[in-house]
This record gives sequence, C-alpha cells and structure tokens, in this order.
Amino acid sequence: MAIEGAELVRAAALMGAGLSMGLGAIGPGVGEGFAAGKACEAIGRNPKEAGLLTRTMLVGQAVSESTGIYSLVVALLLIFVV
Repeated sequence: MAIEGAELVRAAALMGAGLSMGLGAIGPGVGEGFAAGKACEAIGRNPKEAGLLTRTMLVGQAVSESTGIYSLVVALLLIFVV
C-alpha cells in the first residue's frame, strides 16, 4: 500500500498547511504578548495616558496579527486549492 501521485501531493499540501499555521502563529503570539506586557508597564508608570497607550497598543497588535492572517491564507490555499 504505497502513497503515489495525487495522494502524495495532497498529503504534502496538508502537512504544509499545518506547518504554515503552526509556525505562522508563533510570531504574532509572541509579538502581541510582548506589546501587551509593555503597555501594562507603561500604564502602571503613567495611568493618565492609559487611553493613548491602549489605542497605540491595539494598532500595533493589529499590524502584528497581519502576519498570522497571511499564514492562514497560505494554509487555506494549500488545503482547498492544491
């Protein structure tokens, strides 16, 4: 019972999709956690600027999350197109 042709391509595409999401989620997760931690530190030091700091942190996290969304798009393409 050997895996050949289309089955091999399908298996490789599914493995690639899993790796894409697995590795693609590490960066945004670490980056957003780091940004949230630093924002909490800054709010603790200067509570009057909490609104500005929170808004800036959320914009930074949205930009960071874009790389995770790109990896999701790649994974979905591998699953449904290949």
